[in-house]
Amino acid sequence: MWIYPLIGLGVMLMMMYLSFGRGGFRPPCRGWGRDERAAEQKPDSALDILKRRYAKGEITKDEFERMKRDILE
Repeated sequence: MWIYPLIGLGVMLMMMYLSFGRGGFRPPCRGWGRDERAAEQKPDSALDILKRRYAKGEITKDEFERMKRDILE
């Protein structure tokens, strides 16, 4: 008789983990193994990557201008 409440508690804990334990509420049957926001994003263009590198200071202004010309040609 005492095993049934333990099984019920285990099922409830599993359902709570599937609903809330994975970072906020997400229905357990939707989006398994993938991030939906990442799937919606389009890849960065070469010019976007170049601008980001220049903003971080990885390349100089001369290098940026030369690479930009190469990309846009």
